[in-house]
Amino acid sequence: MNILIENADSLEYLAGDNHWTKNAAAGKFFPGTSLAFDAAKKEAINKFNIVGYIAETGQCINLNHGRGRGLPAIVPA
Repeated sequence: MNILIENADSLEYLAGDNHWTKNAAAGKFFPGTSLAFDAAKKEAINKFNIVGYIAETGQCINLNHGRGRGLPAIVPA
């Protein structure tokens, strides 16, 4: 099982360096849930899920959830 960060709003997976993908197999894998959770809390997203992805079946299992740093504030022009 591979550990991924999922944006709970867009249902996309962190692929690395502020890139997101709809394809779980292309997401960035983490060696454990605690490392993924710590990384997700630093991302500019609101809600996130830590999921286990089973490549053989294409299934995702929700393991944990939380909130990131949130989206950057938009300043009116």
